[in-house]
Amino acid sequence: MARCELTGKSPVVKNLVSHSNIKTKFMAIPNVQKKRFYSNALGEFVTLKVATSTIKSLEHSGGFDRFVLKQIDDTMSTRALTVKRRITRKIKAKKTATAKKA
Repeated sequence: MARCELTGKSPVVKNLVSHSNIKTKFMAIPNVQKKRFYSNALGEFVTLKVATSTIKSLEHSGGFDRFVLKQIDDTMSTRALTVKRRITRKIKAKKTATAKKA
């Protein structure tokens, strides 16, 4: 089923409760979209399947790179983890390059 690659948000089974208190099983599926994000650190686009609520929080936190670096590794997919590792390597390489120049 649909699962957000950054936050791990997945379908949840709920009960719909009527006025007469009859409980009916219901599956709440997150709105997952295939989206391209531009990574400033990598200088390229990255395509991930992300929930729309995650896109909103991503914009609120200040961009794709910052959001990915703050995320916990346990909730992220393997594709998202590889992107996170690439971003951290690129940032460390830039920091060491600027430290050598100074």
